[in-house]
Formats: sequence, C-alpha cells, structure tokens
Amino acid sequence: MQKRIFLSSVLFTLLLCIDQYIKFGFVNGWEWHSEVFSLTLTYNYGVAFSMFSFLAENLKYIQIGILVIALIYLIVNKDVFEQYYIPITMLFAGGISNIADRFIHGGVVDYFYWHYWFDFAIFNLADVIIDIAVALILWAQYILYKKEKAEKKKNELQ
Repeated sequence: MQKRIFLSSVLFTLLLCIDQYIKFGFVNGWEWHSEVFSLTLTYNYGVAFSMFSFLAENLKYIQIGILVIALIYLIVNKDVFEQYYIPITMLFAGGISNIADRFIHGGVVDYFYWHYWFDFAIFNLADVIIDIAVALILWAQYILYKKEKAEKKKNELQ
C-alpha cells in the first residue's frame, strides 16, 4: 500500500504541474491556429460543454464537496484505491487542477479547439486525463466482469 501511495503522489504531482504549466502558458499569451484545430485561450464557467455555467461561483465548492465525498469513500474502501489507484490519481489530478483554475482564474482554462468538419467543445489536458481515467476504470471493470462470468460458467459446468 505504501508503494501505491508513493506512486500515486508522484503521478498526481506530475500531472497537476504539467497541466497547470500548460494553462499558465495560454493565460500568458500562447496561441496557435491551423485549419484542423486551434490552441487558444478560453474560460469555461460550467462543466463539460459549459453545462451548469449558471452555477459559476458556486460550482467550485460543489466540486470540492464531490471530491471530499470521493476521498472519504476511498479512505473507508481502501481496496478500491488499491485496485484503481492509477486512474483514481488521474481523476483527482485533473479534477483538482480544474478546480484550482476556478479559484485562480474564475473559470476553467480551456485551449484545445477542434474545428475541422465540425465544431467541438474546447477542452484542456486535465479533461483528457479525466477521460482516460474513466476509460481505464471502465476497461478494468469490463475485464473483471468477463473474468467473473467465465469463472461462473466454469463452476456451472463442474
């Protein structure tokens, strides 16, 4: 468990610092455009696709509450952390980085804008990290489901 906590701490710090460094660059003028996508600063006052932007000032406190509840759940259910410590660390790093943006900049710093063939939402690295974490958890759950299903079928045949 100590090794997992150490690795989790290192990964969390690394992801948070990389994401905040990139956002710092865009806040301070980084910009790039092409025919396919643009890297340009924008602020998101809501969550995904600007949903709940009417909660702008309160959203950061709601999100902190959700993270605190998740942390309490993980403290009580240590086995969940042990099984999914990498994606959980990624979820927390991305989530806390975006929450930090709300306190520092008043909204989440977004910058990646896809606009080839169709307009897509503007997002940032923290959003990608969160999406990858969710995909990893879903994949692990699918593998576990398939394994349990195969074991159940094997037991039924015996």
